[in-house]
Amino acid sequence: MIVRISTEGQYRLRSAQLDRLNRLDNQVVEAVAKGSERRFRTAYDRMLDFVRQKGEAVPVAELVESDLVLPQPDLTLQEAQRLFVGEGLLPG
Repeated sequence: MIVRISTEGQYRLRSAQLDRLNRLDNQVVEAVAKGSERRFRTAYDRMLDFVRQKGEAVPVAELVESDLVLPQPDLTLQEAQRLFVGEGLLPG
């Protein structure tokens, strides 16, 4: 799976990592639903760090379509409330 972090770049994640990414997405959704800025920031930063650390950076010259686009790292809680609803960014 190719994950893009807006304003940053793309990362290739192995399918074995998708369950963990989905759990992190669910934590972000829960924090957003509770309206907790601190919990949201912690959960979203954890999600971004997971992609950066476990993903393999896709070279800029390699053109591949993103399967998932994560918003910019400085996303606010108010912006997240429009994006992280229902099942979040990753269904399932």
